[in-house]
Amino acid sequence: MFKGTPELIAQRREEIISACEKLYQTMSFKEITLKEIGNETSFSRPAIYNYFHTREEIFLALYELEYKRWNEDLEKILEEETPLTRVQVAEKIARSLEKREQLLKLLSMNNYDMEANSRPELLITFKAAYGRSMTNIRSILTRFCPELSKEEQEIFIYVFYPFMFGIYPYTEVTEKQETAMRDAQVDFTRHSIYEITYNCLIRLLDQ
Repeated sequence: MFKGTPELIAQRREEIISACEKLYQTMSFKEITLKEIGNETSFSRPAIYNYFHTREEIFLALYELEYKRWNEDLEKILEEETPLTRVQVAEKIARSLEKREQLLKLLSMNNYDMEANSRPELLITFKAAYGRSMTNIRSILTRFCPELSKEEQEIFIYVFYPFMFGIYPYTEVTEKQETAMRDAQVDFTRHSIYEITYNCLIRLLDQ
């Protein structure tokens, strides 16, 4: 078992997560190995096992970081001093997700494998960040859309959160996919993250 100061452990974990994030900009999940991640760090690849046991644990940590970043944006919405209309609420939540393309990309992956191959303690901290986002969304609805009942808030949450899993594939389409859809005569119109998210939110708020 590796022993180091809490500061060193946090620094090394952050460096590993940053290395994974850098690779994820140009490579797919399947292409990124522990060896590839190790090559991007300042210490030996075997040392990674002192902090993460699997590649999935590293991606889960990146996933958690993305939820934390989104939570910061959601909490800024809650700091608004003036009331927001339903349209403005939809706009602000959509803008917050527009900045979180990496979160949406991670959501579109196979989360079952990622969670199944991670230790419980890491899964718990991830779920805490995920749960905090739900709390923030409920708080936004309670503050700015007080006419919505608790039941309507729950409908909003359990429609919108599953919806988020499909945003990235509908907004990031490769040339190969576009060609295939064109050849298959599939009617497809490219939409931005903001457009597709806003259209969903405004309809949920008008329920």
